[in-house]
Order: sequence, then C-alpha cells, then structure tokens
Amino acid sequence: MNQKNRLDKGGHICRNTPLKFIYNGKEYTGFKGDTIASALLANGVNIVGRSFKYRRPRGIISAASEEPNAILQLGASEESQVANIKATEQQLFDGLVCYSVKGWPSVNFDFISLFTRLFSKIMIPGFYYKTFMFPKFMYKTYGKYLRKAAGMGRSSIKQDPDIYDNLNHHPDILIVGAGPSGLAAALSAAKTNAKILIADEQEQLGGSLLSSRRRIDNKSAARWLAETLEELYNYGNVNILTNAVVNGYHDHNFLTINQTLVQSEDTKYNIRQRLHRIRAKVVILATGAHERTLVFSNNDRPGCMQAAAVSTYINRYGVIPGNKLILMTTNDYAYQAAFDWQDSGREVVAIIDTRTDLGSDNNSYYLQEANKRKLKIIPKSAVIEVKGKKRVNGALIANISSDGREVISKPYLLHCDTIASSGGWSPIIHLSCHTGTRPKWQDDIQGFIPGETNQDNFFVGGANGIYSLKRCIEDGLDIGLEAAIQAGFNSKSDIKMPKIEEHNELKGMALFHVPHIYSTCKAPKKFVDYQTDVTAEDIKLTIREGFNSIEHIKRYTAMGFGTDQGKLGNINGMAIAADIMGQSIPETGTTVFRPNYTPVTFGAIAGRNCQELFEPKRYTPIHSWHVKNNAKFEDVGQWKRAWYYPKDEESMADAIRRECLATRNSVGIFDASTLGKIDIQGKDAREFISRVYTNAWAKLAVGKCRYGLMCGEDGMVFDDGVTACLAEDHFLMTTTTGGAAHVLSWLEMYHQTEWPDLQVYLNSVTDNWSTITISGPKARHLLSEVCDDINLDKSEFKFMDWRQGTVAGVPARVFRISFTGELSYEINVQANYGLHIWNILYKHGQKYNITPYGTETMHVLRAEKGFIIIGQDTDGSVTPIDLGMSWCVNNKKPYSYIGKRGMNRADCKRDNRKQLIGLKTKSPKTVIPEGSQAVANPNEPIPMTMLGHVTSSYYSDCLQRSIAMGFVINGHNKVGDIVYYPQADGTVIEAEICNPIFYDPKGEQQNV
Repeated sequence: MNQKNRLDKGGHICRNTPLKFIYNGKEYTGFKGDTIASALLANGVNIVGRSFKYRRPRGIISAASEEPNAILQLGASEESQVANIKATEQQLFDGLVCYSVKGWPSVNFDFISLFTRLFSKIMIPGFYYKTFMFPKFMYKTYGKYLRKAAGMGRSSIKQDPDIYDNLNHHPDILIVGAGPSGLAAALSAAKTNAKILIADEQEQLGGSLLSSRRRIDNKSAARWLAETLEELYNYGNVNILTNAVVNGYHDHNFLTINQTLVQSEDTKYNIRQRLHRIRAKVVILATGAHERTLVFSNNDRPGCMQAAAVSTYINRYGVIPGNKLILMTTNDYAYQAAFDWQDSGREVVAIIDTRTDLGSDNNSYYLQEANKRKLKIIPKSAVIEVKGKKRVNGALIANISSDGREVISKPYLLHCDTIASSGGWSPIIHLSCHTGTRPKWQDDIQGFIPGETNQDNFFVGGANGIYSLKRCIEDGLDIGLEAAIQAGFNSKSDIKMPKIEEHNELKGMALFHVPHIYSTCKAPKKFVDYQTDVTAEDIKLTIREGFNSIEHIKRYTAMGFGTDQGKLGNINGMAIAADIMGQSIPETGTTVFRPNYTPVTFGAIAGRNCQELFEPKRYTPIHSWHVKNNAKFEDVGQWKRAWYYPKDEESMADAIRRECLATRNSVGIFDASTLGKIDIQGKDAREFISRVYTNAWAKLAVGKCRYGLMCGEDGMVFDDGVTACLAEDHFLMTTTTGGAAHVLSWLEMYHQTEWPDLQVYLNSVTDNWSTITISGPKARHLLSEVCDDINLDKSEFKFMDWRQGTVAGVPARVFRISFTGELSYEINVQANYGLHIWNILYKHGQKYNITPYGTETMHVLRAEKGFIIIGQDTDGSVTPIDLGMSWCVNNKKPYSYIGKRGMNRADCKRDNRKQLIGLKTKSPKTVIPEGSQAVANPNEPIPMTMLGHVTSSYYSDCLQRSIAMGFVINGHNKVGDIVYYPQADGTVIEAEICNPIFYDPKGEQQNV
C-alpha cells in the first residue's frame, strides 16, 4: 500500500530495505528503522485504539515511551503473543503482525462507542465502587466484562517459545540515556579509563539529536553524533546497550535493565530479551524529559500530538503525520515543530502562543525565525476545543487571560488536520524516585527535578531541568568527569566543549489547563490521563468528594495507573488539583514512582531459570542402579530419590513390608547421598556451631558425632542433622535433603551479618560425597568383608563415632549413626566411587539377603523409633520442648544460641501448647490417615474442639500393628488418655496416647 505520509527524503531509515507488516488484518509497508508507530503514520492510519472508559477513537500522540494510546498486541502465532506493546517503541521487522487491543468489532467502528453518552454519566471517578455494587451476586460478572471492555491485551496460555537470559555487570559508571548529555558524560569519563556502561531504550542512540537540525562544531547533529559514537565504540572500557530500558533503580546503586535483543518472531536459538543486573559505583541519570501536552477540550482526538513528536517523525523517520498544522505552545522550543512541518512542504495554519507578551524578534531566535518564514503567530490565545470525531478537522481559537484562567474573546474556527501542543517539559525523574528520593519543584522550568539522594549518582541535562543543547552537552562533560573522580579515577580529560550556537529564548508560560467558554463540567471532555480516561472534571469531582491527598486523587481517579505510568498526564493532573484546592504545586506534592519504569516480561525476569534450569533434577551417583532395579522415585527437594523397589507384581505396601522386615532381621542398604553436607572450617568453627545449634558442642572430641537441632529466631525448629568433628577446627554438618541450600544460606547470613568476627569458612560438599547406609543386625558382618583397616568392634567403634579408612580399597569416612534404630554404618566416599562401592556391598551382601530400601521404608523404620522428619512432623510452629527434646537444649552455654530468646517467650512456655506424642489405635490394623484432627469427645456438636493432628502414620509389620505420631494439646502429660479422630465418612478412630518410641525404647539394637 502507498505510504502517503512518507517524505521523499530524510530520516534515519533505510529506504533500500522495505518491510511488510500486518496491522489489524491489513498489510502495510514500512522501512528498516521504522517503529510500528512511524510506519502506521506513514501509511495514513489515524486510529490505533479506543479509550478505556468512553471508547473514544485514539491516535498516536508521542514518539517514545510516554505513548498512552498506541498499545498493541504483537504476534502472528498463539505462542508468540505479547501484550501491551507500545507502537512507538516496537521496531518494525519483516512479517510483523500486530493488532489493536481495544475496539469491537473493529477499532474504526466500536459498538460500545454508540453508548458513549451513557458511559460518560456512569464512568465517573470511583465508578467501580458506586455503580456496580448491586446486585452483589453480579459483581464478579461486572468485573469480567469490564476487564474485557478495558482491552489491555492478553497473554498466551501456551508455552513461551522464546529464550531469555540474565547477566550481571559491575561497571564503575552506569550512564542511563544516550542523548546529548549522556554521550557527553561518556566521552568525558571514558578518557579516565573508568569502566563505563551506557544503556538507552532506543535502537538508535542519540536521543533528541536524531531529530535535531542544530549544528555542532559546524557539523550537522547527525554527523557529530556518528563521530561521537564511533569514538565511544573504539574505547575498550565502554560498553553500550541499545534497546535497553533501565526499568528499576534500587538501593546501593543496583539497577535492572531489560534489553530486547531480537525484534523478529524467529527467535530459535537466539535470546529475545536479557535482564541485566547492574551494581555500579556511580550512576549518571541522563534520562531527558517528556514534553507535556496541553489539557483542552477534545484533546484526545486522533491528530492531536506532542510538538516534539511531530519533529521526531519528520526528521527521524521521514514521516509527516498530516497536511495542515496548528501549533499551540507555551514556550519557544515547540516552534521547531512548525519549522519542520513547513520545510516538509505542508501548511502551517497558525502558531497559537498562549503567552501575552512575546517581546520583539530580537528577544527570541524562534520568533525571529517564524517571522522570517512568514508564519502566522497568534499570541495570548489558545486552542480551547478540537473539532472532528475520528480525526481533527478544526480548532476553536480564543484569546485567554494573562494568567490562563479564562477565555476573554469569542472563539473562532480554524481548519486543520493536526494539532501539535506543548506545555513545556517534565524531567524524567522516575528512576531517581525508585530509591525513595522525593522530587522538588523548580519554578523556572515548571517541573519537578530529582531531590536529594543518598545514592552515588548524578543527574544531567533534561533530567535535571536543563533543556538547551549547549548547556546539556556542557553539563554532561562536567558531570562525566566528576563521576569518574568519584569512582576513583584521575581527572585527566582533554575533551573540549564543541561549538554550539546558543538560541535566545523567551520565558515559557505556566499553563496546565486551557479554559473554555463553558465551565469544566459543561465543556467537552479535557483529558489529563489518556490511558485511563481521567479528565479535568474527574479531578475536580474527586476533590469535591473529599480526596485532598495527591496519592488519594491518583488512586480514586486511576490517574497514572496505566502502562505509561503517568508520563504525560501526572504533572498536568497535579497542577489542576493544586489549582482547585487553592494551593501551590509544591504544597500538593507528587505521587511516588515505583519500578518498573516500563513493563517487563516475566520471561526476562526469570531469564534461563525456567523448566529444567528453574528446578533442575538432581541424581545421586547410584541413580542408574536404582533405575535398573525397578525403583520407583519420589521428588525430595530437587533430588530423585528411590521411593521403594517393587519385585514382580508387588504392590507398594508389599514392597515396603519386605524392605522393613529385611532391614530389621538382616541388612538393608540405602542411598543417603542426598543428605545436605556442609564443610565447616576455621579456628572459630566450634564456637560458630555452638551458636547455631541448641545443644552444647564445646567438648565434642575429634572422631565423635552429635545430633543437633537448629531453630529460627522465634525458637521454632527448622532443621536438624548430625555433625561430625573431623579436627579441632574442622566439622562436617549434615542437613535434611530439602533444607541443605536454605541452611547454608542461613549460616552464611549469620556469619556475614551477625558474627563477621568469627573465622569460619563454609562450603557445600553435598555433591562431593556419595553416602551409602547399611543397617541391620548383619551390617557389621557385611562391612568387615570389605573394610580391614577400621576396627569395627563395638567397644572400639561406638555409636556416634566416625572413622577414616578404606572400603573396598577406596578412601572413606565411616559414621556409626542410625536413623532406623538398627546397627548402622554410613559410608561416605568420593562421589565418583559411589556406584562402585554400592555394587561391591550389594555383591557381598547377597549371603545376608541384603535388601535395598527406599525413602518410604526409611520413614516407617524411623517412625517405629520415634524419630521426627523436619517438614513432616514439624511445621514452623514447634519448639524442641514441644517435640519432647529438651535434652537437646543447653541453656548453660557461654554464648546464646539462635532461638533461645524466642523459645523463652511466654507463648512458647504456656501449658496448653501442642506437643508430640505417639498413638496406638484401638484396632491394631487401623491406620489413622495423616492430617486427621484429634478431639476429646466425638459426640460434640460441630464445630468440635480440636486437640491436635496426626503428622506420621504407618502400619508396622515389625510390631504387627499401626503406629502414629502427632500433636495433642499438653500431650506429654496425657500418656494413657484416649483421643478420637473423626473421619470424612462418619467413622471415628479411637487411639491411645503413648510414648512415640515404639521399637526398642532402650536403644539396644543400635548399640550392638
């Protein structure tokens, strides 16, 4: 199709590379270097969406991230759908498919718009609280259709085919923004050899220079830009990221950057987006400023644009977005849009300047240039209303008072198809506010600039309220050098200030709300926030209803809630609110900006941490043997652990029964490689362990092991394990399988933040060791066949001892500890030998009917002994005393342990706490379902008084009865009492409270 608004020459596009794309089902053509927005404007597309509440037609307003209207759905296939893409930011690529997210059956004819007048009456501020409350049962239905009508795009329910990535950087200086100020700062700082990272949200670097016709050092802005970029790219200490939005600024100069690497949908083997995580010594915010549109009646009609956007489309993209222009401005800068429009061969109907006193030509370069061009300038006037429905076709012009509060003449009509407006500039301070900095108002620029900050950062150029090109570059050069010095580099830099002609300018007028001949409530709508349809009248009504805080006004009207985060409308909205309340803008204040500056995909946040990399499957060195021997697996943490080993047609219950009896009567073999193992070394290692465990460790001898409990600050148990003393300054701590990573990070946190004076070194060695446990009466016989350099006699190698030796010729650490209650040995060998040792033990154990057992059998065996499992028998609300393990708490240690203070709170000492008990059912064959609730009286009306619950419950073939553990209020003093467990089917299970140690209460079997 013909690009009717494309200029024959000019712009930073590649006219030799045409690109075809589809918008709302129709094929269009653009060029490489276009955005969707510039390509749509080139093709004469006026309407790109419908408004949120009133379904009014909307067109493109801006040329950058502040765009509120051109929000599109991107993607040719269901898998590649991306919601809420801004047409002004998305680069065009061949085959791109996009469509509007609002408008049914089409964006040009929206059925709901037929009811605009009705919606205007009910869609007032807070309408969702007032209008859709009755009948109450319809509230969810209202919400469903309101969400659909809002049209904010959709996410695909299919798997995302794209690849994402994360990357960490530690630059000396991060420069956010590659406009004139940012590039000047980079040039200056690069000379000092500081490591510099530059990030800019555009594909092409240069910011305002890309659409500027100014001359720098007697060269065009484009030429100076190209030479500057070439120089920066040649520095080895400068890294530049394009298409990179700095979306979050956090404490200690930590920032996140979302970079789009691939624009097309063909992302196979390529990374679509990368989230860069930055920790910088110094940050320079060169983010520039957004031009404010003016608030006047029907200012949302397609064809109403920012003045700066008009210049950008003409000079950067070679696109003229109309034929007849009216420019309304409060300042000199916007005159450039009229000059660019005229140079493109189109008609400038008039320049409507709201200022009363324009002085003489000599006072302003722009006025002088406008007069040379014979452009019609109408002073002390304003566009008070736009005419036209689906496109601007005229403007009502009237004189306004010097303070801009009222119309003082009869309006008259001027015909046009484009209205460009400029109410001044608003520094982009979002990132500075992310760290809690409160912006401050600056009267001379009529905008907020960054306030005082405790970060190591600088603000330059437009972000600091400096708009002159010469001053922006000068400011950048100075700040770049100052930032390098602050980062610790010398101050040698021979960059000279380029020659730039300074233009004389008149002071701008503070005008945020253009008056009308009618009052605000009777005049056509004046939009403040285009994306959420907030009008000047909405703000007035909100204040009338008692909302005087700017934060309340924001929430009640939804001003600044859209994906544009109030970039265009917030300052106008605050100024209007301040005027209505009769106070200044500084007194009214500003809302708080939070990350993210622009939307970020979940894929970019996750990076490669998805699917198998999000939760990788971990396998023990013996996994292949388990698979070959028909093991069934369960997931424990990230580990695949053998659950049980069915033979032939055995059921799970039959397999567990066989494994339990074999271990109790002969010898069982178990893969315990998944246990967390943390190597702790250093002269203060013993003291460190004593502080994290509840029991004493000062006298644990080398060659000995001890069981310990870990508690949080609240005194609640969160992990346990056995720790062995390998040397006076060397210990090996074991943790639960699922808790290993958490325990290590917890230990590291305390070491780094609470006890940095302790000389301790922590290392995870879980994957370095393969652990094989043999348990049962024949365990010593089996081990003696493959180990001849360790004295296995029970008097020499006692329970809770460990020895160094060799097993089948392989160096090993052998621990005599037991989680089954039987004579047990844990054999630890270097992981690569794990399968070899397992095979040898299994081969030698055939004569003893050796039987591999899995985690379910291990659960039964430990329950028979009354051993707890963290996470199953604890839930974060249990103290060691509740578990009946006061023997594992030592309050006489010279240093307090973690959890001691929490454990001594009144709540943890009360008598009616739930305490761990054992349970024997009246019927030995009946197994209480885990989770069952205990009651004292099964005949009590519902809701019954709950006494506790069951945590572990099994049938024990060794004991020929069911056993269970659980919690009952004051259970330690209720041994012998009867409790009842009502079931969902109406039956009640009766059980007697008993000691939780069901098997070998004296511990004779583990000490044989």
